[in-house]
Amino acid sequence: MINEFILLERGPKFLSRTGPKSFLSFSETAPDSNARVTHNMNWLKLMQVLIGAILNKSLSPNNTEQQQQQTVTKDVNQTEALSSNLKFLNNAATNKPPYNFLKCSIKQVEDVKTILRVLPIFGCTIMLNCCIAQLSTFSIQQASTMNTKIGSLKVPPASLPVFPVLFIIFLAPCYDHIITPVARKATKSETGVSHLQRIGIGLFLSIMAMAVAALVEIKRKRVANGSRLGLREPLPITFLWIAFQFLFLGSADLFTLAGSMEFFFVEVSANMRSLAMSLSFASLAMGYYLSTVIVSVVNSVTAVSGRGGWLSGRDLNHYHLERFYWLMCILSALNFLHYLFWANRYKYQSRGAKS
Repeated sequence: MINEFILLERGPKFLSRTGPKSFLSFSETAPDSNARVTHNMNWLKLMQVLIGAILNKSLSPNNTEQQQQQTVTKDVNQTEALSSNLKFLNNAATNKPPYNFLKCSIKQVEDVKTILRVLPIFGCTIMLNCCIAQLSTFSIQQASTMNTKIGSLKVPPASLPVFPVLFIIFLAPCYDHIITPVARKATKSETGVSHLQRIGIGLFLSIMAMAVAALVEIKRKRVANGSRLGLREPLPITFLWIAFQFLFLGSADLFTLAGSMEFFFVEVSANMRSLAMSLSFASLAMGYYLSTVIVSVVNSVTAVSGRGGWLSGRDLNHYHLERFYWLMCILSALNFLHYLFWANRYKYQSRGAKS
């Protein structure tokens, strides 16, 4: 739900950059299988260049120079020369292929390079989606033990995921109409805040979300230990405390998802955009899978002398959920440092994306 809302929110900006002709072209091809065929062709190009870079035979320096000049002349309207980054891929275009189907143009090689250059940024967003998966599950369990009444209205705990959506509905217009204009005046750039800066802000907010979640769980357990109520009786603490962690989580999702989608759209060549745009949703899927692995590993490692792990017990009050949240906070912080390393090394391909 959050992803679809952000797509609708950011949609007009994509249209303003691509132009009405691109939108009409997309509208005409969307109902049929052309988009799916293009996506499959992108994967084939990617594999062709990677395999060609490994298998293509090296030529003598004279022949290599001659072949490169011929390829440049052939693709002069597309790409004049091979870039210096990821030089091992240049073999796919400059060396003699053992099979004709492994013959690659400079344009193909450069397209694949744009995809590989954004993969480290893509990998750093997986941890954020892992945090989203954890808070989306354990937060509902926490709310089921708390007082879920707002006046005379009793709110179902399963409706908690609506909070980040509400925060995004409020924050997205504030970002577009308040934060972005101020940032444009301060930085004197088109975007105000660069795409990588937006992703970094989102990753930092995910650290705050896990820290707030740990503090809220500590408070909930203190109330549970002091109240001595039955297992089915709600604790004398409102479930709205959990809304604080969803405030940070929704903000993190807003910044990182929207920033990453625009980053992939702008930085990747037009021929590979369908593949690049799918990375945001691949990150979401991989984050949820990673969350399952982390829970299993934590339970296995923390189970000592027949005792259950941090996330096992008779009920939620016997869990050590706050310790697990602190662990996720530490992992998110390490992921943020990892992201800073790659973001500082990245060089924008498009001028408008720079801050």
